[in-house]
Amino acid sequence: MSLNARRLTPTMGIEVRDLDLARPLGESLFAEIKSLWNQADGVLVVREQQLTEVQHIAFARHFGSLHSLAGHTVTKYLHPEHPEIYRVSNKSRDGKPMGRKGAGTYWHSDQSYEQTPAQASILYALEIPPRGGDTIFCNMYKAYAALSEPMQRFLSGLTATHDFAVAQSGGFRNEEVTAEQLALAPPMSHPVVRRHDDTGRPCLFVNPGFTSHIDALAPEESRALLDFLYRHLAKPDFHYRHVWQPNDLVIWDNRCTMHYAVMDYDGQGERLMHRCTAIGEAPVAAAA
Repeated sequence: MSLNARRLTPTMGIEVRDLDLARPLGESLFAEIKSLWNQADGVLVVREQQLTEVQHIAFARHFGSLHSLAGHTVTKYLHPEHPEIYRVSNKSRDGKPMGRKGAGTYWHSDQSYEQTPAQASILYALEIPPRGGDTIFCNMYKAYAALSEPMQRFLSGLTATHDFAVAQSGGFRNEEVTAEQLALAPPMSHPVVRRHDDTGRPCLFVNPGFTSHIDALAPEESRALLDFLYRHLAKPDFHYRHVWQPNDLVIWDNRCTMHYAVMDYDGQGERLMHRCTAIGEAPVAAAA
């Protein structure tokens, strides 16, 4: 079939309508969806879905094995009957949170601190506030391409360490993180410029949420370089801001994007979202 798709912005993003993901997908249809995802530079928005938890999980599995957060500090936010689903919500039931409130309120790429970081994150909006709660995405392909050629060559020879402990003073500062949980996520080193496994294109792979330092550089040099890259990545030229609609399913590619969840909806209304995450491959350095 030919999908009803349109580009959302020149920067990134494709929207798809008239597609029912509750129905089983054949290989050819999923291949078309994944092709659009890659053309979208990492953000595909599928509108007007009506998915049960089982259907959400079944669709997400097309992207690969699903991530398990057992033992993680966010384990308490997993769906009680479907642990493949991580719940993001400001709602409570019987005095207990139904999901993590204010999740993702920092620039990051999901699970970049792991040996095989997340590939696809598939977030489904069951309830959204009447205003606020947007998600901002950064196109890491474009950010890399906008650097000078000498800087590209310099970065292509570097690796950086990603460490969940960085989030203790950032995005997870309001969560209790135990020594046992940190031990389950030891620091990992990845290329600063990775080659995307599907497209073969080079993209930056550092983020303020989890990257601790550039390997082989002195601490002052590492900090100066990361500060420069983060200022560069903060440019709106590389961003797409998603304004959520009810029943949106947004699929983003953590290999070539990072994202920031805007927490401006407190007191505006209730939010409930379900996320499945497909595991990716170990990052490989792009050719210099």
